[in-house]
Amino acid sequence: MTTAPLAGKTVALPESRELDQLSRLLEEQGASTWRCPLVAILDAPDPAPVDDWLRHLCAGAFDDVVFLTGEGLRRLLARAERTSTREVVIAALGRVRRITRGPKPARALHEIGLASDLPASVPTSRGVIDSLRALELKARGAEAGPPPEPIAGGFGNPPRVPSLKNRRVGLQLYGTDPGAELVAFLTAAGAAVSTVSPYVYAPAIDDQRVRELIEAMQAHRIDAIAFTSASQIDRLWGVARSAGIEPALAAALAATRVAAIGPVVESALGERGVRVDIATSKPFVMKHLVGSIAEKLGGA
Repeated sequence: MTTAPLAGKTVALPESRELDQLSRLLEEQGASTWRCPLVAILDAPDPAPVDDWLRHLCAGAFDDVVFLTGEGLRRLLARAERTSTREVVIAALGRVRRITRGPKPARALHEIGLASDLPASVPTSRGVIDSLRALELKARGAEAGPPPEPIAGGFGNPPRVPSLKNRRVGLQLYGTDPGAELVAFLTAAGAAVSTVSPYVYAPAIDDQRVRELIEAMQAHRIDAIAFTSASQIDRLWGVARSAGIEPALAAALAATRVAAIGPVVESALGERGVRVDIATSKPFVMKHLVGSIAEKLGGA
């Protein structure tokens, strides 16, 4: 009889939105799961700025739209549904250049029959900047060079890559992050930027349950913790800071295998001095995260 790779292991899950899916995938590998959703995702408390941004989109006010999260696009579409403009919004998205930070916004576009025109080379805001900068350099080089050679067969010239200068960019942000670095890059390149924040983060469980999680890790009752967003890390540190137990949190994480999905989460942990024991390969999805955990902990 084959033993499941994670039999006898307990994995803590700070995930909220896809908690059931992640729990199921781990339990199929034999793990027990410690559910500790740290962050809830709520619609922006004031819908007026969201409605205004959507009106501009539908009116053709944007040339490009940048989606940093799949949740952001889905929240925008949900708001459009409530205002009876969903189909108009989808049609408007079909007319702009769609830029995505990672696989989640690309999947959200796929759900409405659209694709990403420019997926970031690395699924971070810096990755979006690097991908746009590469295109910007290509566009400027084309502007400075000779006219392009005709396409073989005589069917016109290849399209030029558009420069960001004078482009109108709609930028979807998330939580309370102002996207300062990305906005600064776009503005410096000559683009006019209009931002929208369709959702906010809120505590999903009370602080006492978060402290219990820290105590369980410190007592070696949890074998691994799987972080799936930087907001989870912010909440965990916020609770520890408020309770004056940051050293206990550091000790707890040192006693536990730490898994992270994607470079944004890895960076957030690294900034706090936390080693990442289990990282995922592309694409950065739950299935790969579970596979990496099973590979690392299986038989350990």
